[in-house]
Amino acid sequence: MKKKASSTIWGLVFIALGLCIAGKIFFGWSFNLFFDGWWTLFIIIPCVSGIIEKGWNSGDVIGATIGGALLLMCQDIIPSDIFFRMLPPAILVLIGLSMIFKGCFNGSKNVKVHMEPGLNDYVGIFNAKKVHVPTEKFVGCTANAVFGGVDIDLRDAIIDEDIVIDATAVFGGIDIYVPPYVRVKVSSVPIFGCVRNKAKEPEDFSAPTVFLNATCMFGGVDIK
Repeated sequence: MKKKASSTIWGLVFIALGLCIAGKIFFGWSFNLFFDGWWTLFIIIPCVSGIIEKGWNSGDVIGATIGGALLLMCQDIIPSDIFFRMLPPAILVLIGLSMIFKGCFNGSKNVKVHMEPGLNDYVGIFNAKKVHVPTEKFVGCTANAVFGGVDIDLRDAIIDEDIVIDATAVFGGIDIYVPPYVRVKVSSVPIFGCVRNKAKEPEDFSAPTVFLNATCMFGGVDIK
């Protein structure tokens, strides 16, 4: 049921729009399809759908918050000058909270990440970091790119069980190269950013899965 939340919500939106347009034609209802801030629905609805499907998680909560604030500004409920003055500090706070509580509220993540100090935490802040994992067992990592880039090459790594990669890209980019025998599943609602999964699906249904939990704010994550 939860997996169909996004389709259900969008379906209800289109039904409501159809009924309102029909009411305007036949009964003279006062209805304006393109109300002030209508475009924010393309931010709010996917985020709300993500919360319903996957539970509370930082990416969806941040996206819904920003979308709701933009809608209130467009409706003149929040003055635009106050909104734009508060936007930079609010983004910084949201970025910090997202990095601190990454994955803590993600109800869909059932795989435990085994972290090894100093080995599986890759950070690129105002610089570029390239990591090549040698032929050894890989058990997951975190990757943070803030005004920089992180390049992680896992093609020679040994992945023989399900693992989790937590990725945060803020005004930056993260490239992750995975071996051909793994399956990749992405959990993310990009906020003015994108996640592109270009990894090929393996034919082996028992193949280990790489679960990617990504938060992208004005940035992107590519899986290759």
